Amino acid sequence: MEQIQIIDAKHHVGETVKIGAWVANKRSSGKIAFLQLRDGTAYFQGIVVKNEVGEDMFQLAKNLHQETSIWIVGEIREDSRSKFGYEIGITSVEVVGESQEYPITPKEHGTDFLMDHRHLWLRSSRQHAIMQIRNEIIRATYEFFNNNGFTKVDPPILTGSAPEGTTDLFETNYFDQKAYLSQSGQLYMEAAAMAFGKVFSFGPTFRAEKSKTRRHLIEFWMIEPEMAFMHQEQSLEIQEQYVAFLVQNVLDNCDYALDVLERDKELLKKYTQLPFPRITYDDAVELLKKNGFEDIEWGDDFGSPHETFIANSFEQPVFILNYPKAIKPFYMKPHPTREDVVICADMIAPEGYGEIIGGSERATDYEYVLEEIRKQGLDENEYSWYLDLRKYGSVPHTGFGLGLERTVTWLSGIEHVREAIPFPRLLNRIYP
Repeated sequence: MEQIQIIDAKHHVGETVKIGAWVANKRSSGKIAFLQLRDGTAYFQGIVVKNEVGEDMFQLAKNLHQETSIWIVGEIREDSRSKFGYEIGITSVEVVGESQEYPITPKEHGTDFLMDHRHLWLRSSRQHAIMQIRNEIIRATYEFFNNNGFTKVDPPILTGSAPEGTTDLFETNYFDQKAYLSQSGQLYMEAAAMAFGKVFSFGPTFRAEKSKTRRHLIEFWMIEPEMAFMHQEQSLEIQEQYVAFLVQNVLDNCDYALDVLERDKELLKKYTQLPFPRITYDDAVELLKKNGFEDIEWGDDFGSPHETFIANSFEQPVFILNYPKAIKPFYMKPHPTREDVVICADMIAPEGYGEIIGGSERATDYEYVLEEIRKQGLDENEYSWYLDLRKYGSVPHTGFGLGLERTVTWLSGIEHVREAIPFPRLLNRIYP
């Protein structure tokens, strides 16, 4: 008798197998007990018939508590009524670990309660589906960049310099020197691009911003590619190809998870159609004003309602190009014909999910970058190594950053970004 996982049930129809599982839920009807089972790979139904297993075994199965772990033996059968498509006719049940008064019952619970029990909430079918989509996005990310000639480089998490100023960073004392939890790996990736040409990083980043919105996290993961000898237009093409690749791989490999989340797959298919639409910041402001947004003026950054309206106007991910210089970081390349904007773009996801990518062409002139560092009140000594990149063989280069959790939230079709993290990390618990 073979021990299998639930996900492999389709390969063992008509066979008697052994499975280790947890009881997610149960119900009984007269002389039949129905067990909803999970094993970390999938969920399916186990059926225990009293006349087939005897009184003692039936009573054991009927009285199992939620999240009790068990060994089961039985025959795999097709089940056209379920989304999963298979079930097991159980002939034997052995309790491995009892579970008493499991706190997350099938009834409704508030988000705060569920986040406080995140270590257990992960076991639910909904959270399981979200984590499967997260895993697929991570897997597909490595595949995309490896297939396109990128080298993965890991920037430091503790850093002495900040790409976007120090006001939104967590400061720590590092042997009597100031250090910060990384806001972005970008500056280091620029150095890596000068060595390897095309690179990407994938790691944790931090924002010291107190926020309770459904979109924001204090600690999250970023994918940050950087490309030498490349201009912004080429970067935009890579960005849309990358996002379309992620969407297609989720469609191809997470079909069951999308069904559990009741995600509209036809809508996701639209997000694989390239090229994505583009609109300048100037035209975006005009679009908003023409549609009744009186709270926006040229020079303002866009808020959630503005981004949602712009993206929904195109019903696809959309690039907003060339933001005002005053609201963007020092490292962005100035526009060749305008002093008031820089060469950059944000990709805004449809359906109200907001910015998922921010990117720009990087300034390459030594004197310009030095002046911008000084204007923003940053310590130029801390950026001497970054300035070196403009002294020794500087080239046109560009890059971007994609937020993993917000992308998971969007592709999963869920409401709150905190559902896209495996655990409520300490920083994300302080300001839920």
